[in-house]
Amino acid sequence: MTSVVTVSGYKQHELGLFKQDDPAIGFIKKALEKELTSFAEEGLEWVVISGQLGVELWAAEVVFALQTDYPNIKLAVLTPFLNQEENWNENNKELYEMILSQAEFVDSISKEPYNNPQQFRNKNQLLLHKSDALLILYDEENEGSPKYLYEGAKAYQENHSLEIRQITFMDLQFIAEEEQQRLLEEYYLNDN
Repeated sequence: MTSVVTVSGYKQHELGLFKQDDPAIGFIKKALEKELTSFAEEGLEWVVISGQLGVELWAAEVVFALQTDYPNIKLAVLTPFLNQEENWNENNKELYEMILSQAEFVDSISKEPYNNPQQFRNKNQLLLHKSDALLILYDEENEGSPKYLYEGAKAYQENHSLEIRQITFMDLQFIAEEEQQRLLEEYYLNDN
């Protein structure tokens, strides 16, 4: 049974997504929803994120939407250090604060503000240690910040039980094409 899933992936700037209403974010959320629903059917209890911008905050929004059908799913936000949102713009801070206010559990792994990269490594180790699975939006051909968690998960998996479910850009392309097809069918059905 998979009861704790860590979700991570690219930060929004790594994907070139700067507006919350970008259609690409909808495709990412749909991919996350599909995988998290699958985990929910297997007894998912906790979704854990570190609260970084991009995939993690979008996953939180998906969790909140899924709680209607799966009220047992809870969100935990374990930030790598205190005040990670300190230098974010106001819109991002607002989204972050809204997510923290709705999460069932919020804490910081390091009880200090950012002071060195080891805080990120400690976060990755703790998240992997506490999880049954990792759901990650990452494509090896497009390296970025998720590389470290993904590689750490692969290494961790050698000696521990950890499922890794990866969403790639090909998966997102497939979802975009499915959605386009669905909209076309809807258009023609409503037009007749």
